[in-house]
Amino acid sequence: MESAAISERLRQVITEEIRAQGPVTFDRFMEFCLYHPEYGYYASGRACRGREGDYYTSPTVHHVFGALIAKQLVQMWRILGGEKFEVVEMGGGEGYLCLDVLDYVQRYEAEFYNLLFYHMVEMSPVVIERQKELLSDHSGKVIWDAVEHVGEMKIYGCFLSNELVDAFPVHRVVQEGRRLKEVFVDSVQGGLGEVHGDPSTPELEQYFLRLGITLTEGQRAEVNLGALRWLQGVAKGLERGFVVTIDYGYPAQELYSPLRGKGTFLCYRGHQALTDPYGDLGLQDMTAHVDFTSLIEWGKEYGLQLTGLLPQYRFLLALGILDEVARMGEGKEEWEGMAERLTVKNLILPGGMGETFKVLIQHKGIQAPQLDGLRGNIQGGEQWSTKQSFGL
Repeated sequence: MESAAISERLRQVITEEIRAQGPVTFDRFMEFCLYHPEYGYYASGRACRGREGDYYTSPTVHHVFGALIAKQLVQMWRILGGEKFEVVEMGGGEGYLCLDVLDYVQRYEAEFYNLLFYHMVEMSPVVIERQKELLSDHSGKVIWDAVEHVGEMKIYGCFLSNELVDAFPVHRVVQEGRRLKEVFVDSVQGGLGEVHGDPSTPELEQYFLRLGITLTEGQRAEVNLGALRWLQGVAKGLERGFVVTIDYGYPAQELYSPLRGKGTFLCYRGHQALTDPYGDLGLQDMTAHVDFTSLIEWGKEYGLQLTGLLPQYRFLLALGILDEVARMGEGKEEWEGMAERLTVKNLILPGGMGETFKVLIQHKGIQAPQLDGLRGNIQGGEQWSTKQSFGL
């Protein structure tokens, strides 16, 4: 089906629900656009990462990212006692991160590889087939699980995600007349557009009350209630171990600052950032920055303790990215090594992916674990403390 036909058919599906039930929340609209089984951007398998796609992710920049994640997983395995270890990766896309992790531990950590079982949680049958093809050399190590089974897993190991939470559907709100209003999607002049109304759920107002945040007049923002439900399921499915969440975002005080008066919602297509969600339905990525404070605070309620939160560049430097790149460059031509180093810079340069992306690690059933990736001895021993992570 051609792009225009996909977009029009999805518009019809959304319009039919609006006619039947009235305006839908932006959360519901975004769910249609990304996860409709036939026309959704992710569920249909049209999502594309990397140079030829709509956006980059860290695993598509360089395989050293997966190697360093692997090094951190090895240390977690040792902290848990060196027995069977399970990794559950949710939203793994084409499977590049999984491949790089497994390739690294197979080569350098044979004992860990023998005791490792890697679960992929993916909802799109099309994407699952791509993953199976890519990961065929590790077929005995990889297990595919359904999203609805996560809370029943009883995992000893680690739940891992990279750029998952930013892709959850979000509610959009705006402060009007000293009251919080919600953005709904309605049929407008033959197309789709927004209308404002009272919040669809008291959870939206309670969310800001719990965080101690009041939006300024006219300020827009996004609320990712789906992230909290996801985290609750992950916490339930983790018997003992860690949750590693890598994504772009900020602590709540920074995310909901008046300086971001229009919110952070964006669409991406062909590496271009777009602001109109009502065109190219099902053909573009939709995303909003992650509120890490809510993941930390609600995580505690669900039994997950904060291990650490820091920018991606510091996490990768602490795990030895420079040494790994040097080792990977051994035996290569000088120009090849230089090209590789320039590529890796994209992962760690402040002001880019290295700073905007954060690494949040939480733990359960362990007393104050010390992880190499969270070491604070970078740049003169400066510490990334819990106080800093909350923007205080």
